[in-house]
Amino acid sequence: MNLHRFAALAALALAACSSGPAPQSADLILYNGKILTVDPAFSVAQAVAIRGERFLAAGSNESIRGMAGPQTKQIDLRGRTVIPGLMDGHLHNAGGGPGVDLSRVRSMDALLAAVEARARNTPAGELILSNPDWHEAQLAEKRLPHRTELDRVAPKNPLVLIRGGHSYIVNSAALERWSITRETKTPPGGEIGHDPDGQLNGELVDTARSLIKLPPPPKLTPEAIEAQMKLLNSVGLTGIRIPGSFQFGPDVIGPYRMFQQLRKDGRLTMRVNYLMRIFDFSSLDKVRATIDSWNVKPDEGDEWLRVGGVKTLVDGGFEGGHMREPYVEPYGRGGKFKGIEVVPPDHYRPVILELNRRGWRVATHAVGDAAVDQVLDAYEAANRERSIKGRRWAIEHFFIARPDHFPRARALELVVSAQDHLYLAAPSMAKYWGRARAEQVTPVRTFLDEKLLVAGGTDSPVIPYNPFWSMYHFISRETISDGVYGASQRIGRQEALRIFTINNARLTFEENLKGSIEPGKLADLVVLSADYLTVPEKQIESLKPLATMVGGRFVYTDPAW
Repeated sequence: MNLHRFAALAALALAACSSGPAPQSADLILYNGKILTVDPAFSVAQAVAIRGERFLAAGSNESIRGMAGPQTKQIDLRGRTVIPGLMDGHLHNAGGGPGVDLSRVRSMDALLAAVEARARNTPAGELILSNPDWHEAQLAEKRLPHRTELDRVAPKNPLVLIRGGHSYIVNSAALERWSITRETKTPPGGEIGHDPDGQLNGELVDTARSLIKLPPPPKLTPEAIEAQMKLLNSVGLTGIRIPGSFQFGPDVIGPYRMFQQLRKDGRLTMRVNYLMRIFDFSSLDKVRATIDSWNVKPDEGDEWLRVGGVKTLVDGGFEGGHMREPYVEPYGRGGKFKGIEVVPPDHYRPVILELNRRGWRVATHAVGDAAVDQVLDAYEAANRERSIKGRRWAIEHFFIARPDHFPRARALELVVSAQDHLYLAAPSMAKYWGRARAEQVTPVRTFLDEKLLVAGGTDSPVIPYNPFWSMYHFISRETISDGVYGASQRIGRQEALRIFTINNARLTFEENLKGSIEPGKLADLVVLSADYLTVPEKQIESLKPLATMVGGRFVYTDPAW
């Protein structure tokens, strides 16, 4: 422990006020705990003092309790561990919704039974949808359902299983409703799945999803956002970065305005960094009109809600990441498939140049190594016009990294926004790309060794929103259903905690405001059920917050605490 350092900091904070009015006492003191400050030295304290929305000091029980006044509330932590508030650097929402819930099924039989139960109570011809927060790797069979299996359990209803943010799995009734046949031409930037004999298997990837015309999602409300925030608070999240869409839909500005209203009304329970998003790259004039329609300025906002830049994309997800080398054998392409170039370079680069000219920070979805090549080419072109160094432009996901990527990324001072997709989807990645490539997906150890800033996230609801799952995966490289992938990419517990705290604060230029428990920073913290640093490694994924605090106010408390 470095208690002397914190006692000195507390003394300095008090001494700074000695020439003026008497120093103010703390509103709240948490003592007799293990405070992981995540300061530059990763110091550990016993107690922390809070006044208003900010930390006053952290240090020994004696030094911090000496800051109490007549009205100070003091809470005995009884040895419990406290960490800074956790942040998710890439989160769309917490999942859920009115569709068939597949998040908890663990076998193909269970998935089909859930669909069949919904179909029994749905009038013939009426559309059935699923929630997006499931993945075939959670199933014992580790595969997607086939069109013919879905036909068996929902023969009279068009059925669309929404899988994450990149795929639909549909039955024959849906194909018939939207006139999709084996002769249907695949749209650019998408893929229609076929069996080896040419029959449709029901899989529609990326832009091929546009062949299906779904009804609009349920109308988003401020109350629905509040309910989502409470779920996220319950797993220790005090801040999120929303990558350009809160509902996986094209409405970017609507949810942002709702967050603004919640901020105005004092109803936010977490800090939100909100990215605008470009969906249509077909015309630079359309892009300019879209940007103008937002009526939003770069970096507008405050410590509760701030615009963090613009999200763009170039390729698909792990079912369509653009690769230098062919996939193993998806979609019946005979080893010739290299992924999906959702946005070609001649459409992508002009948009990046335009955003840079207008002063916007850019974050780009790129999964495959060829996609990363494309992003780096465009970022370098933008940098030649107007420097992006130090502006913390980001690459979202960066699944497949190559040695030649690192010096280019360092030269531009880019940030890697990394998530734990491999934890859930490892078998699918091995199927698509081969085991060797899958082993090195999201190489966090290498990113850190290459001196790149890495900010952690989940991509929820593609992956469940629990940040402790992500930290456990980065530390262990364990996967849910297929053992360890890429043991050489393991990182330490301190590194993982930094990735989900101070590194996310750096990503959004807020490292002087949050991300660690230090004097003057916003009082965002989490009280844990067990000691993050010493519990057996497997138990990290099961850690639960007993309390979550944002700005000096508890926004979640476990009834047992």
